[in-house]
Amino acid sequence: MFCGLALLGCMAQAQERKLKKAETKFSDFAYAPAIQSYEDLVADGYTQEQIFKNLGNANYYNAKYVEASKWYGRLFELNEADIDPEYMYRYAQTLKSLEKYDASDRWMHRFKEAKANDQRAVQFSKNSDYLERIEANSGRYEIRNLGLNSKVSDFAPSFHGRDLIFSTARDSGLISKNIHKWNNASFLNLYKATQDGQGNFITVDKLSRKLNKKTHESSTAFTKDGTTMYFTRNNSNNGKFLRDGEGVSRLKIYRATLVDGEWENIEELPFNDDSYSVAHPALSPDERQLYFASDMPGTIGESDLFVVDIHADGSFGTPRNLGPKINTEARETFPFATDSGILYFSSDGHPGLGGLDIFAFDLKENGLGRVVNVGRPVNSEEDDFTYIVDEATQKGFFASNRAGGQGGDDIYGFTETRPLDLKCHTLIAGTVKDGETGELLAHAAVKVYDNKSNVVSTSETDANGAFAMEGDCKEGNYKVVASKSDYDDGEKAFATVNAKDATGIEVVLAKTVKSAPIGTDLVTYLNIEPIYFDFDKYFIREDAKISIERVLAYLREFPEVKVEVRSHTDSRANDAYNMQLSANRAKATADYLIAQGIDKNRISFEGFGETQLTNNCSNGVPCTKEQHQMNRRSEFIVVEN
Repeated sequence: MFCGLALLGCMAQAQERKLKKAETKFSDFAYAPAIQSYEDLVADGYTQEQIFKNLGNANYYNAKYVEASKWYGRLFELNEADIDPEYMYRYAQTLKSLEKYDASDRWMHRFKEAKANDQRAVQFSKNSDYLERIEANSGRYEIRNLGLNSKVSDFAPSFHGRDLIFSTARDSGLISKNIHKWNNASFLNLYKATQDGQGNFITVDKLSRKLNKKTHESSTAFTKDGTTMYFTRNNSNNGKFLRDGEGVSRLKIYRATLVDGEWENIEELPFNDDSYSVAHPALSPDERQLYFASDMPGTIGESDLFVVDIHADGSFGTPRNLGPKINTEARETFPFATDSGILYFSSDGHPGLGGLDIFAFDLKENGLGRVVNVGRPVNSEEDDFTYIVDEATQKGFFASNRAGGQGGDDIYGFTETRPLDLKCHTLIAGTVKDGETGELLAHAAVKVYDNKSNVVSTSETDANGAFAMEGDCKEGNYKVVASKSDYDDGEKAFATVNAKDATGIEVVLAKTVKSAPIGTDLVTYLNIEPIYFDFDKYFIREDAKISIERVLAYLREFPEVKVEVRSHTDSRANDAYNMQLSANRAKATADYLIAQGIDKNRISFEGFGETQLTNNCSNGVPCTKEQHQMNRRSEFIVVEN
C-alpha cells in the first residue's frame, strides 16, 4: 500500500515538473518546444484550461491555425462561461482557416456581445456581408509561385532596382544557436534575387555580412535612388540578441546607406525602444514619411501601423498612430505605400478569409477612405502578407504560408488584371412604407441627393420594403427620396459626419389621389362610406355629409372632373313614387355639392327609383331593414375628366 502511494506521488511530481517545464518554454516564447511538451501532457490525460489556452496560442502565433482551432475548441468544450473574449475572436479566426465561415460568424456574434465597442466587433457588424464583398473583389490577380523559394520560409520582398530583396530562413539550421525556438527555424537573413531580361530570377545571393547578423533581419525598404535602406532586425549588440526584462528581443528598424557598393553607416532609428517593437518599414511616395508597425505606447491592438516624418536633414519627427480606421485590437502589420498613395497592409482584425489578409486603403481620402480586402487569390484561409506592387506594370509580389507552397512561407508573383475600387462609401439603409397602413412597400424607387440636388446613389426596395445603397463620405446634408406608382413621392433628410453610415431611415409615402376614369363611382374609388338616406326621405344625413366631404375634396383637387349624381330607393312603395323620390334625392345631393362651392355646370343628377337594387330585395321579397337600407343611396359617377 505504501509503495503504491509513493509511486503515485512520484508520478504526480513528475507530471508537475513536465507542466512547469512546458510553461517555462511558453513564457520564454519557445513556442515550438512548448507545443510538444503540452501535447505530451494532454496525451498523459491533462485537461487543464491553461494548457489548452497555451496550446492554442502557441500554434496561433506560429500561424498553425488548424491546430490552434483544435485546441481553442477543446478550451471552450472545457469551459465557455469565464473565458476571455479574446479567445472567442481567435477561435473565430482559426475556424476560417477550416473554411467554417458560418461557425466563425457565430463566434464573432458572441465576441460582439462580449465586446461591443471593440473595433473588430464594429467592423464585423458593419460588414456582415464581408464574404460577398471579398468575392466581388476576387479574381483580379494572376499569381505564380517563384523558383527562388526554398523549403523553409521566404517572405518580405521589396524592390531594389531590378533586384528583389527578401528575407529567408534558408541558412543552415544544424547549429542549435542558429535555430530560433519560436518556430524551430533558422534565423532570418536578407537575400537578393536578380532577374534576367524576361523577368525570371536567375541568381539568389546573400546580402552583406554587415547587414546579416546572428539575429533576424527582414522587411526592407529602399529609396528610389537605391542608396538608402531601412530594414528590420532584432534588438542586438554587436550582432547578438539583447532581451528586455521579459526575456523578449524586440524588433527595431535600422537605416543603412550604400557607399562604394557596400552598405555602411548602419544605425537604429531614434524612436526604437528596448521595451517595444518597431518593424516593417515602408516609404511614402515622396520619401518624406516612413510607415511601420509597432506595439509602442498608444497602440490600439497587438500591433498598429504608424507614420513618422523624415526631415530634410535625415532626422525624424514624432510617430503618429494611423488611427482606428486602419488599426484594430488585433494585428495590423507589413505596410507598403504605392506611388499613387495606396497603403497596402496585412491584418487579422478586419473581416477576412482567415489568418492575415491583405487590405488596401487610399491615403488621399484624408482619413475618409475605407479599408478594402483585396480578395482571392492573393488572400487565402492562411497568412497572406508583405504585399508590394509596381503600379506602372501592375506586377508585384506577396508572401503566403498557404498549402501547396515549397516551404513554410513562399513568395508569389502576381499580375493585377483589374483595379480595386477604393472610393470611400457609406452605407445608406432603411425602409419605405405606406403612411396610412404601415405596409412595407416593395419595388419602390429610391434615390439619394446631396445638398446641390445631385444624385449620389439609386436603388430599389426589396420584397420586404428595405433598401441599402452606397453613398459618398463627404460631410453634409443629404436626403432620400422614394417614389412608387399610386403614391406621392416621400423624402427623409439625413447628414453624413465622419463618414459614418446612415441606417434605419424610414420614408413614408402617401397614396396619390388620381383622376378617376369615366364611369367610376367616387364612393368606391375613394373608399368612403356610401351616401345613405332614411326611409321615404331625401335630406342629407349628418353621417352622409362626412363622406360627401371626401367627394368635395376630390372635386376641388380635380377641377376638370364632372360627375352625375345617381340616386336610388328601396323596393317598398310603388315604382312611380320611388322614381320621384330618387329624383328628389339626386337633386338634394347635387344641391348640397353646389352649396359647398362646386360649379353647378359640373354637376348633373338623375333618379333611378328601384331599378338598380344592390341586392335581391325586390318587390315581394321579405328583407330586413338593414338590407333595404343598402338600396337607399346616392352615387357620384364620373362623366368627364
